[in-house]
Amino acid sequence: MEVRNPIIGADMPDPDLLRVGDTYYMVSTTMFYTPGAPILRSKDLCHWEIVSYVFETLEDNGIYRLENGRNAYGKGQWATSLTRHNGRFYACFVSHDCGKTYIFSTDDIEKSGWDRAEIGEVFHDMSFLFWEGLPYLVYGNGKICIVELEPDLSGVREGGMRRVLIETKKEGMRLRCEGCRALVRNGFLYLLLIDWPENGGRREVCYRSRSLEGPFEFRVLMDDDCGFPGHGVAQGTLIDSEAGDWYAMLFQDRGASGRIPFLMPARWEDDWPILGMEAQEEGKGAGRIIPAHFPVPFAPYPARPLVISDSFCHEENRLALPWQWNHNPIPSCWSFTARPGWLRLTTGHVAAGLTDARNTLTQRTLEPGCVCQVTLDSSGLKEGDYAGLCALQGRYGQIGIAVENGKKNLLYLQKAADGGILEFRKPIEEAVVELQIVFDYRERADKAYFAFRQAPGDWETVGSPLDMVFTLDMFVGYRIGIFCYALKSTGGHGDFRDFSVKGL
Repeated sequence: MEVRNPIIGADMPDPDLLRVGDTYYMVSTTMFYTPGAPILRSKDLCHWEIVSYVFETLEDNGIYRLENGRNAYGKGQWATSLTRHNGRFYACFVSHDCGKTYIFSTDDIEKSGWDRAEIGEVFHDMSFLFWEGLPYLVYGNGKICIVELEPDLSGVREGGMRRVLIETKKEGMRLRCEGCRALVRNGFLYLLLIDWPENGGRREVCYRSRSLEGPFEFRVLMDDDCGFPGHGVAQGTLIDSEAGDWYAMLFQDRGASGRIPFLMPARWEDDWPILGMEAQEEGKGAGRIIPAHFPVPFAPYPARPLVISDSFCHEENRLALPWQWNHNPIPSCWSFTARPGWLRLTTGHVAAGLTDARNTLTQRTLEPGCVCQVTLDSSGLKEGDYAGLCALQGRYGQIGIAVENGKKNLLYLQKAADGGILEFRKPIEEAVVELQIVFDYRERADKAYFAFRQAPGDWETVGSPLDMVFTLDMFVGYRIGIFCYALKSTGGHGDFRDFSVKGL
C-alpha cells in the first residue's frame, strides 16, 4: 500500500498514538466541541475512523452552556496524551478555561464516556511518562517540567517528584518548546517537542537523556514545511508496528482547513530517531524531508469516512460519530423522531447570534474542498428565528431562512475582518429550501461560497464569498454547521433532511 500525504484532509491536530497488536488508536483535539476527545482506529496508519469519544461533556456550567456571553472557544480539551497502563487505557489533557488537568480511563477504548479524575492544576501540553517503574507527566512551555503521579494515575502523588527538567532555548525563538510526547527506548528518555525559531518555521525537536537528572542532548528531527512556507510540519509522536518498523505522525497548520496530519517513515540510528527521508532522494537538496508518498507493508484498512452524508432518517435519537455539537447541546431540543426522516432543532434559549447559539450541529470540512448541502423546512420557525447552514469559525458565514417582521427572508450573514456583519436578504415565499456551502481550499484559496435553490430550480449564489481565515479565537479548522436559534423567544423549530457532503 502507498501512503499519500497529508493522510487526513481534515482538522485532526495534536495526535497521540498507541498500538494494541495490529490495531492503532489515535486521539485528537476538538476543544469546545462535544462529545470530545475523539478516539480513532486504523490498521494501516493511513485510513482512520472514529470509534468513540473520551467524554460526552467536559463540564456542565455557564461556559459550556454559552450563557451570558461566556464560551470555551479556543479552549476546552487540548493536546491529549494517550497511553495503556496495566491493561487500562488512559487519556490526559488540560482545559485552561476550567483550570484543570483531566485524566480519563477505561477498559474499553472503543466505548465512549470514560471514567474521569480531575487535578486542580494546569499541566500544559503534558505527556504520560513511565520511567523506572513510576508514572509521571512531563509538561510545559519553554520550561519543561515533570510531576509524579499516583501509581493508579488518579492524581498527583503527594510528596512525589515535581521539578524542572529542561530550560529550553529563549533567545531567537518565536515559540519555545512545547507539545511534549515522551517515550522510553533502550534506556533513553526521549522528549519530542516543537519549537519555532524567529528565522524559520515550526519544527520537531528532541531532547534525550539516560536520566531524569540529565544531561539532555538536543537534536532537530524535522524542519520541513512541505511547500507551505512558514508552516512547518511538527508536533506528534512516534509509533512502531508489530513487525518492528517505525513511523512518525506530525501535523501542519494549513490555514482555514485546520491542522492536518502527515505520516512519515522513521528509523533509529545511534539511538536517535531519524524521521522522513533524505531530501536528495527526491531531488530537493540537503536535509531530511517528509515524503509526498511512500510504501507501507499494510493492507488498506476499510475505515468509515470521517465526514459523512446523513439523511437524518433514524429510528432513535443517536448521532453518527462524525457529528459534534458546538458546546453542550440542550438534549430536549433536538430529535430525529419528532418528525421521522428529519432532524428537528428546537430553539431552547434566546441567542444574540451564531456563536452563542446552542445546538449547532457540526462536522469537519475536507481538503482540497467540499460541497455541503441540506434541505430546510422552515414551517416551524417563529418571529425572530433563524435556521440554516453555516461555515463555523471566528470569521463565519451563514445562510438560511429568517422570520423578520412576520415575513420570511433568505438571509446570508458574513462576519467581516473588522468584526462587522455583512448582510444579504431576499424575500422568500416557500417554506422548504435547499441550502449549499462550497468550501474551497485548493491552492490556498480558502473561500466559501453560499447558495440556495427552491426545487426544481437552479442554485442561486448569494452575497460575496467568505474569505476563510484560521483565527486563534476559535483555534480550529472551519466546520460545516446546521443551526436554528431564536433572537426573540423560544419554542420555534427548523426541520432538516438529506445532508450531503461531496469532495471537490
